[in-house]
Amino acid sequence: MTKPTLTDLDAFAVVAAERSFRRAADLIGVSRSALSHRMRHLEAQLGVRLLHRTTRSVSLTDAGSRFLARMTPTLKELNAALDALSDDRGEPSGLLRINASKGAVRLLLAHIVPTYLSRYPAVELDLVSEGRLVDIVERGFDAGVRLGEAVPQDMIAVKLGGDMRFLAVASPDYLRRFGTPSVPDDLHKHRCIRQRLPSGKRYRWEFEQRGQEMAIDVPGALMLDDNDLMVEAAADGLGIAFVPELVASDRLASSQLVAVLEDWSPPYPGLMLYYPGHRHVPAALRAFIDLLKEPETQADMVRDLVAHSSKPFPQ
Repeated sequence: MTKPTLTDLDAFAVVAAERSFRRAADLIGVSRSALSHRMRHLEAQLGVRLLHRTTRSVSLTDAGSRFLARMTPTLKELNAALDALSDDRGEPSGLLRINASKGAVRLLLAHIVPTYLSRYPAVELDLVSEGRLVDIVERGFDAGVRLGEAVPQDMIAVKLGGDMRFLAVASPDYLRRFGTPSVPDDLHKHRCIRQRLPSGKRYRWEFEQRGQEMAIDVPGALMLDDNDLMVEAAADGLGIAFVPELVASDRLASSQLVAVLEDWSPPYPGLMLYYPGHRHVPAALRAFIDLLKEPETQADMVRDLVAHSSKPFPQ
């Protein structure tokens, strides 16, 4: 039997994690047809069917599940060994894969990526922007970037910039017509601009005061999936929006919007880069983290978040 290549085995692991040739092909950087051909070639080499294929989905056969379970620890050890060689050379190299929201990728491109690629030309940086939160270990990423509250507890996290907070905001005209809520429960009597999350679910507005936490599924006839659009709608008097303070800062400063329930809106951890602490940290990731921690880099990112507060917030 001809032994499969490491590239083919890595590709199989990605297909198994994604359960989709399309998504796996996008992550690997090949066409869907090329990836499908590669998997059929792998099955022919091994003499066993690994995947069930339909027009809409991909799933593992029993043999494929057993093979994946046996090979995954070996693949991880081999990749760790390759990373260790990079350490021995003293120069970060290889592939560094990071999963983040679109806004977070924009922030990295502006303040981290140019310097990083200039310092470490032997590294290939793969940034995947995704609205939904994913398991970075299962999906084969070295690190992720999300809001601090979304980072899994078993991960090591590094701050990108400072703390942030969400605010309920409305136009002065709206508040004159409908009144100002004094406690979160008052929102049930108001017209709220609701938010649709990337998962498709409605976002429940979260408030906290002196240890008391509340999550409210607010009423409202208008639902949007973009913070910038919600700010515009609130400024036009269409209702109360719940958005990151930085996104609304320009309109708050010009009095086009007024913040309400501020005493129920404490700051929370902002964006974090996170990675599994139980694994060997590749030299490429360690160099990325070191650059991220540099005071000048942190200051630049905070200034950028303020200067571009009208853009959609990186959730």
